[in-house]
Amino acid sequence: MSRSLVVGGGFGGLAAALRLRALGHDVTLVERHGDPGGRARVLSREGFVFDAGPTVVTAPFLFDELFALFGESRADHVEFLPVSPWYRMVDAGGRSFDYGGTVAETLAEIARFAPEDQEGYRALLAASKRLFKTGFEELADQPFGSIKDMIRALPALIRLRGDRTVAQLVNRHLKDPSLRMFFSIQPLLVGGNPFDTSSLYSLIHYLERKWGVWYPRGGTGALVKGLVDLAQRHGVRFRFGETVARINCRDRRATGLTLESGEALQAERVVVNADPPTVYRRLLPDVVRRKWTDKRLDRLKYSMGLFVLYFGTDQPYPDVAHHTILFGPRYREHLEDIFHKGCLADDFSLYLHRPSATDPGMAPVGCDAFYVLSPVPNLRDAAIDWDQVGPVYAEKILASLEERVMPGLRRHLKTAFHLTPTYFRDGLLTTHGTGFSIQPILTQSAWFRFHNRSEEVDNLYFVGAGTHPGAGLPGVVCSAKVVENLLRKESA
Repeated sequence: MSRSLVVGGGFGGLAAALRLRALGHDVTLVERHGDPGGRARVLSREGFVFDAGPTVVTAPFLFDELFALFGESRADHVEFLPVSPWYRMVDAGGRSFDYGGTVAETLAEIARFAPEDQEGYRALLAASKRLFKTGFEELADQPFGSIKDMIRALPALIRLRGDRTVAQLVNRHLKDPSLRMFFSIQPLLVGGNPFDTSSLYSLIHYLERKWGVWYPRGGTGALVKGLVDLAQRHGVRFRFGETVARINCRDRRATGLTLESGEALQAERVVVNADPPTVYRRLLPDVVRRKWTDKRLDRLKYSMGLFVLYFGTDQPYPDVAHHTILFGPRYREHLEDIFHKGCLADDFSLYLHRPSATDPGMAPVGCDAFYVLSPVPNLRDAAIDWDQVGPVYAEKILASLEERVMPGLRRHLKTAFHLTPTYFRDGLLTTHGTGFSIQPILTQSAWFRFHNRSEEVDNLYFVGAGTHPGAGLPGVVCSAKVVENLLRKESA
């Protein structure tokens, strides 16, 4: 039986382990934390349980496929609950826009802001559908391992104007300034600036429209547990609390892993669910690195960092939606501060997550559990002492939430703690403490992104946010399908 090692127990690693096992491989997954999930780990404080990272499922069939590989039904193990609205967006003037549901409902919301933009929205949705059919249905699970793969895709990319940015595409169709903000935020969900990110990523808009937005009962952690249990039922072994010291190579071929304990694990292939720049710098010997040298890694454009504040209250806030996006007084200028100037601005836009709006069991009786996320510069772009700045920034966020959507918030806090880009660097080993690895700009997408099969070492593969097709749950889970397709071709 072919032996495979998977490094990292995030969604990409779990999906890869399951797909390898379904191919008949002997699979062991090594995870440095004591629990699975990666960015989707579960954090607990004082009786409150928080999703650490991802909060939505937008392509549920990808998880259904993983259970179906073993003749099982996902619905028998993990229940997906519909989120409504998908997102509530609030501009700096306090105007609220509930996005989700039917097209007619979205058009009715648009009419409250700018009736003349209704036709523009229809055109934007049609453009997003075209992008989706090519970018997701045709290319998302296909490898871009050679320049020939890119050349084959080029006619479609040119036809769809992948050279335009998401903001340019949206602004062609919508005129109202607030609507332009509301419908261009998708790149921020995968680590990109809407004013830099290729319009290909506007396919996310249609992806949400096609399958809706869902939340696992019991939180994202329940989905992680469901996948771990599935893997264990079918013979995948897990080694938690084990850190990989290096990837062993012989004749430019991966042969296994050496753990920090000194133990060596042998395998015919290694699949890594970790930040590729970190892997190339730390886990592979310099002698095998010809393309991904330190100099080249330094030239890449990295995603923003994230400041995430988790808190629980002793009373519920029933008027707060599951997902609320609170825009600050500046949009493009604020993104310039984050992505180009490395500036922690005095104002901010916030993403507020209240899971008990969909699943009341996510908070203790009579309470509410939240997290709020603020995009910030990564650690390379801004020299911020987060030990000093973090508590002050958290207080500013709480004050803003209290003023805008959660009256009396600070009087009702039962617990609060935060994570900064230093956690992403030290805890999740992302280069420069990024939230999403490298940015999804055109020159860092598809063939230009880290390949799913390493260009440096044979039998080494990558899944996760930094590789093709990209960050976000659909992209990360799809990356495991890419690796499966590669292995099938290699064994054919």
